[in-house]
Amino acid sequence: MFSWPTNYYFCYTLADVITKEGIGLHSGEKTKVKISPYEKEGFHVSFKDNPNEIFKLTQDLIGSTMLCTAVKLGERNLYTIEHLLSSLAGCGLSYIHIEVDGKEIPLLDGSAIQWVEAFEEVGIKKAPKPDNFFREINKSIILNKDDSVIALTPSKKTTIISTISFPYKAIGNQTFVIDLSPKCFVEMIAPARTFGFKDQFQELSELGLIKGGSLDNALVCDGDKWVNPPLRFDNEPIRHKILDLIGDLALVGLPKAQILVYKGSHSLNALLASSLKN
Repeated sequence: MFSWPTNYYFCYTLADVITKEGIGLHSGEKTKVKISPYEKEGFHVSFKDNPNEIFKLTQDLIGSTMLCTAVKLGERNLYTIEHLLSSLAGCGLSYIHIEVDGKEIPLLDGSAIQWVEAFEEVGIKKAPKPDNFFREINKSIILNKDDSVIALTPSKKTTIISTISFPYKAIGNQTFVIDLSPKCFVEMIAPARTFGFKDQFQELSELGLIKGGSLDNALVCDGDKWVNPPLRFDNEPIRHKILDLIGDLALVGLPKAQILVYKGSHSLNALLASSLKN
């Protein structure tokens, strides 16, 4: 039976190729992704209609962080990359090539678990240079954006302490702490789905966003209740915030640090990642 590593002492890649297709959250268009092991470190992307142009994803390519994380690849943008990157980084995977047929990564069920299950089907193997997966940290960082704060302190492992606070009674105040490992990521973070708010749906639709959003790929909060229960965890929203954070840090490497986040967002996560890239 397949079992995930209990630490990030080694870097892995996929043992074979996987393919997934689905709807893009914001475009509402069908998109397809093929993920393969690759001989070079990191996450590399090409588009099916131009297979010879391959981009290595770096923090400098991050563009928009409005409700998702997007990268600018040449003349194109690739949207909603954070769940796939979270799946890869959270599982300790690198040396990856991603071929995209479309302009957005498919949302699948709104979590990372279907990516993880696809990885499990083909298995993993040690990367060509299976060194420590961590990014060593030698300084503390504190950043804020409006009333949100993220702080990082060097540590012997990656620990995430995240807190959210919403006026909606169904969510309220939630805090979750995790000592990150591939095994813990798969069991405690990967199944957590993205969430949104019924009273904001019309506004986002008018902005041309969430065209692919549905009750099958997102939790929808309606004040003191959920439109589409049951939740996979009592505190599924805060776990999904951690999923997003891992994805947003994937391009600079998971830091060997204690990360404390209050009311995190893609833009705040991007600030931290940018401060770590050098």
